[in-house]
Amino acid sequence: MSEKRKRIGLLFGGRSAEHEVSRMSAANILRALDPDRYDVVPIGIGRDGRWVLCDGGNGAGRGARSLDIPDGAPPVALLPGGGGEMIVLAATSGPEAIRLDAVVPVLHGPNGEDGTIQGLLELANIPYVGSGVMGSAAGMDKDIAKRLLRDAGLPVVPFLTLTAGRRADYRTASEALGTPDLFVKPANMGSSVGVSRAGSAAEFDRASEVAFRYDGKVLVERSVTGAREIECSVLEDAAGEVRASPLGEIVPATSHGFYSYDAKYVDADGALLRIPADLAPDLARRIQDLAVETFRVLNCEGMARVDFFVDPAQEQSLYVNEVNTLPGFTAISMYPKLWEAGGLSQEKLMDVLIEHAIARHGRRNALALV
Repeated sequence: MSEKRKRIGLLFGGRSAEHEVSRMSAANILRALDPDRYDVVPIGIGRDGRWVLCDGGNGAGRGARSLDIPDGAPPVALLPGGGGEMIVLAATSGPEAIRLDAVVPVLHGPNGEDGTIQGLLELANIPYVGSGVMGSAAGMDKDIAKRLLRDAGLPVVPFLTLTAGRRADYRTASEALGTPDLFVKPANMGSSVGVSRAGSAAEFDRASEVAFRYDGKVLVERSVTGAREIECSVLEDAAGEVRASPLGEIVPATSHGFYSYDAKYVDADGALLRIPADLAPDLARRIQDLAVETFRVLNCEGMARVDFFVDPAQEQSLYVNEVNTLPGFTAISMYPKLWEAGGLSQEKLMDVLIEHAIARHGRRNALALV
C-alpha cells in the first residue's frame, strides 16, 4: 500500500519588498514537490496582508516563472491550536475546513523571515519548514546577528548601527570604520533591497535615505575592497544532522558593482554563479565549517544560506557577511543550486526539509509544558 500523500500548505507572497521574489521561489518549489507524495495547497498573501486560497493551476502551475495571487480568491485563516486546520471562507458555500500536514513558508523579508509567521505557525500547532521564532528573528536582523556572531568569536565585517534617533554623517562613519568606501543597508531586509554603496558624503546621505525607507535600523559596513563573495547552503535533516553544501561564488557584472537586487532577479547577465567556487581545499573546508558554526550560533534550523567575504589581499581572511534563513528558491537561486552540485536534487531537498519539519514538530510536542 502506497504512503498517503501529505497535504502541504505553500505560503507565498507577503507584504515585504520581496513579494515578487517570493512568488518566483514558490513557483519553483511547487515544481520540486513530488505530486505522488504531496498534495500542495497554494496560499497567497497579498500586498495588503490578506491570506487567500490559490488554485494550483492558477496560471503559474508547473511552468510559469511565478505563482499568481488571483483577485477574488477565497480568504483563509489557520485555526489557533488547530493542528493544521485551515478555514476557507468561501462566499458561496460558506466556511469549509482543510487540514494541512505541514507548511512551507516561502516568504522573504519582514513578516515572513523574521519570526512573525513562525510564531503564528507555532500557535497553530503545525509543522513548518525552516528556522523557528528565535533563529528566524536573529538571522533576519543583521545588527543582532552580527553582534551574536562577534560575541561567539566568529569573524564579521566591522559595522555601525544607525537609528532614526542616532544618525551619523559620512565623516564619522568612515573614520570609525577606517575606510572611505562603505555599504549602507537596512538591518531587516534581504535580496539586497535598499543596499547602496557610498564613497562620499553625498552618496552616504542618499544611501541612508534609501535604507531608512525600508527599516528604522540601518547598518553601515566597511567595504572589503574587491572581496570575493562565497555562499554556502546549510541543511539539517530529520535526525538533527547539519551539513554544508559545496561552495559557490558570486561574480557580479561590472555594470552592477555589487550583487544588487537587479543583478539577482532582473538582469539575466547581472552575475556569474561559479559552482563550485575555485578555492584551495583547506580554505573551502574552513568556510564550510564556519557556515555550520554560524548556523548553530544563531539557532537556525532546517536550512539557511550563509554568505561570506574572502579578502583577495589576504585569502585566509574571511568574514561572515549574512545569514538567510529562508533563502531564495528561484530557478537560479544559489541555495538549491549548491545542493544540486552536492548531488541532492530539488525534489529530494524538499523531502528532507519537510521530513525535518515534521520530526521537529513531534519532538516539540513531546516536551513537558508544566
